[in-house]
Amino acid sequence: MTGMDAVITSIEERGDVRIFELRAADGSALPPYHAGAHIDVTLGNGQIRQYSLCCRQPSGDSYRIAVKRDPKSRGGSEWLHQEATQGHTLTLGEPRNAFSLRPSTGMHLLFAGGIGVTPLLSMAYALQRAGQPFHLAYFIRSEAENAFADETQTGPLAGHVVVFAGLQPQDNAARIEAIMQTAPASETTVYTCGPTPFMDAVIALGTTRFGASSVHKESFGAAPTAAGAASFTMRLVRSGRDIDVPAGSSALACLHAAGIAIDCSCEVGVCGTCRTVVLDGRPEHLDSVLSDAERQANACFMPCVSRSLTPVLYLDL
Repeated sequence: MTGMDAVITSIEERGDVRIFELRAADGSALPPYHAGAHIDVTLGNGQIRQYSLCCRQPSGDSYRIAVKRDPKSRGGSEWLHQEATQGHTLTLGEPRNAFSLRPSTGMHLLFAGGIGVTPLLSMAYALQRAGQPFHLAYFIRSEAENAFADETQTGPLAGHVVVFAGLQPQDNAARIEAIMQTAPASETTVYTCGPTPFMDAVIALGTTRFGASSVHKESFGAAPTAAGAASFTMRLVRSGRDIDVPAGSSALACLHAAGIAIDCSCEVGVCGTCRTVVLDGRPEHLDSVLSDAERQANACFMPCVSRSLTPVLYLDL
């Protein structure tokens, strides 16, 4: 991945979350971005991971990311928690945004679960600067998990934020629904980021009250593999080759094993780097990138996680 070298200029330890400040290694300005954006970060172990930018105000001086220690880490959070130190140099990609604020003068409801607060925190600051109405509901397992307590409970956002700690899933749903009932049924936009079950509840309740087009999500978790996923064949139309994908193997891994170069980054269906054009067949979309319209069009798929619902998937490769 080409990009810009950035130095870790400070690290804040807040429980199992580390907050990093990054500045360009050569002192130049960092690329601009809008609230909700994320960056690809190449770590010292060579892995590439995606992290939301959660600065109080976008500027060219520095970026801020927050990383929670993940006991099931595939190497990303583990390296940043155990190896990264002030002065380390990382390589950053250009900011990308698939989770931007939609133009609206109505109410903005932000629902965050755990570390999913990071893109929503940027949105909250942006909405506050713009003088637009918003409410941030922040759900965490315990008060100790509030890595941004100084900003959400006593800082400038405090009047717009409610923190819910230690609730059971059914209680979360009741609180989410109660908050939604306080907002107008029209001209309200919902944004959510967090664990999949949490987002599923927000999406279901938000769709019922405000309509599907008013609900938006951001996910950085791996999509689950379909139970009993069947094998299939990728027919590479331009190359004139057939590549078999056994059950339990990813299409991306099979392409790489066959010597087919496909750019990739996250390998869990959240970044879109490996997007591949589909010419015929019906993909089974398991990514967190494509919109509903793109899924229905079946014109592309993410081979890192997605599969095929037809025996043969014809690809423009």
